[in-house]
Amino acid sequence: MKDGFRLYDTHAHLGAALHSGRVHDTSRLLHAMDRAGVDRAMLIPFPVVADLRREHDLIGAALRSYPDRFSGAACIDPFLPEAEFRDELRRCVEVLGLRALKLQPQYQALNPLSSRAEFFFGLAAEFRLPVIAHTGTGVPFSLPSLFIVPARKFPDLTIVLGHAGGSVYMLETIVAAGVCPNICIELSSLMPHHVLEILQHVPASRLMAGADLPESLETELYKILGLEISNAEKESILWGTGRRVFDGESDNP
Repeated sequence: MKDGFRLYDTHAHLGAALHSGRVHDTSRLLHAMDRAGVDRAMLIPFPVVADLRREHDLIGAALRSYPDRFSGAACIDPFLPEAEFRDELRRCVEVLGLRALKLQPQYQALNPLSSRAEFFFGLAAEFRLPVIAHTGTGVPFSLPSLFIVPARKFPDLTIVLGHAGGSVYMLETIVAAGVCPNICIELSSLMPHHVLEILQHVPASRLMAGADLPESLETELYKILGLEISNAEKESILWGTGRRVFDGESDNP
């Protein structure tokens, strides 16, 4: 807890990334969280890995060891055979206890308007998993506006626009969230004034803070603490929205 606020990093990565060479283990993440006063984190596999089942198992082990500190998401190649995709997602949910599904169009070139995307989002809806969609880098398939179509196709599915499209496509996230009440926005990579602009159009109850990388924790979460907004809005962004979307909880301080 920092300055009386609980902190939820809704975008953290655990495991080994082939594309960047990064390796994040549980002890490193916990050390960063404790240093920054972060209470809970959503663990997400990196998008390019040697063995996705092993990465999911790492997250499952972290959840078992630290259920009060972590929630977890699956990240599965959307172009796997459908039966294989379904089986791994079912294992992630029913065996490992993961609570979200990540899509990274920068490395998983899934067109959100395609029939394959309908399978992807439809299966997430079937398993009642919010989808965390990377937006920004990786256009065209990471354009925030493209997620309006699956959001309307599956109105009971929550879609979280990761990184809010970055500073270049931030306005698209405002439009997408404005026309789709089941779209939420994760705010990592934005400057504080971008967050204030989003708040003019999208309520704090659909915004959440995330760091992406452990060295960004203090910068990303503390930028929300420094905003001249109400304490209720800070509480929603820093804790409440993530807790509700990913953990099904709406607890209050």
